[in-house]
Amino acid sequence: MDVDTSASAGHRPGSTLDTLHLNRFHIRLALVSSGGPFLDGYILGIIGIAMVQIQDQWRMSVLWSGLIGASALIGVFVGGAVFGAVTDRIGRRLMFMIDLVAIIVCSVLQFFVTNEVELFVLRLLIGIAVGADYPIATSLVTEFAPRAWRAKLLGGLNAMWFVGATVAAFVGYLLLRSPDGWKWMLASSAVPAAVIVCARARIPESPRWLHSKGRSREAVDVLRQTVSEHATLADLPEEEGAVPVSALLTGGYLKRVVFISIFWTCTIVTLFAIYAFGPQVLALFNLNGGADEANLGYGLINLFFLIGNVVALLLVDRLGRRPILIGGFAVSALGLLYLAVVPDSGLWMVAIAFAVYAVFNGGPSILEWIYPNELFPTEVRATAVGLCTGISRIGSAIGTFATPWSLTALGLSATMYIAAGIALVGALVSSFMAPETRNKDLHVTSALL
Repeated sequence: MDVDTSASAGHRPGSTLDTLHLNRFHIRLALVSSGGPFLDGYILGIIGIAMVQIQDQWRMSVLWSGLIGASALIGVFVGGAVFGAVTDRIGRRLMFMIDLVAIIVCSVLQFFVTNEVELFVLRLLIGIAVGADYPIATSLVTEFAPRAWRAKLLGGLNAMWFVGATVAAFVGYLLLRSPDGWKWMLASSAVPAAVIVCARARIPESPRWLHSKGRSREAVDVLRQTVSEHATLADLPEEEGAVPVSALLTGGYLKRVVFISIFWTCTIVTLFAIYAFGPQVLALFNLNGGADEANLGYGLINLFFLIGNVVALLLVDRLGRRPILIGGFAVSALGLLYLAVVPDSGLWMVAIAFAVYAVFNGGPSILEWIYPNELFPTEVRATAVGLCTGISRIGSAIGTFATPWSLTALGLSATMYIAAGIALVGALVSSFMAPETRNKDLHVTSALL
């Protein structure tokens, strides 16, 4: 791995942020930025197991089950849509800290909830904070990352979502033995959030954002602190003129918003439904081990999701964005289709079909943050990412809310047919609209040519 041991070692005459080598700061930034996705995966993953106890203890209706399962997703819609624009206006760094403090407070308060309304409100607020972190963290990484490492660093953030979900699945499995385990499950997200806040304290503002706001001297100071002590203003590639937020609603940028929103929605509708109600879904496949086997299988599916992300990260710069996206949708749809056609095929075939879906979902998953950050300029990048995040969460919230109803009213097989159809829509839309941005500088991929 080509990693410089010091900032100045990677600087060459004529180099820019796009062409510099990866250094220690880039790695540290990616690690602390991945805390948001980790928390998102953990928070959504843990509720799937906690709901097993909560539904029983509170005798929860299908309506409240769907609302609480979807509450964090609704919050992500609000947080992404609102705070992406705020991040473009006031900067990345300040919001980088505030959102995690909110997650800590609301996570602890979940321990004390006594009814559905309180739990819904707190998870809604947590979702808002998580949604705010998406455009903040991904914009920061994008605006520092060298071209050769941009996809891996951004895709790696998404992979951490699955790490968080996997950890949550096994933490929940252990705590499920206690009658009040659900309280500790929901409050436990405060622990990693506190660690991440401390780790983020010394991350500076984005030099590209500073430069776009006319604060060029500060931008150069940040460059000298992070990527090279010999940096100058010439290390910042010039983007095409100022792009107003209104440009996201017209012409070429609107087309990009539509493409990203559709493929992102198709990626996460089924994914989030499985995370919110995974043990319940698996229990319906007539697994002989009952709830314990379903919960353990839920954890193993998380591992397959993570494996799929890692494989896609290794291939995305070799094969390109389009093949990874289209192929991932198509093959994952086949896994879901098998579950729809033969839902009672036995433990091993169910496991293999879910594994196929989970592994090949890795391609679309890592591109959720690669594409939106590559396809929009600095002035509106966080706004665009937040907008696309919010739109995608509308669909995922509807899907998560509808999952318990679909399983009850339509049955398992019909629910899997719907999931497979959504993945096929993603493949079709991507084949017509997905651009190829591999091996291109950020100011090139974000421009309308």
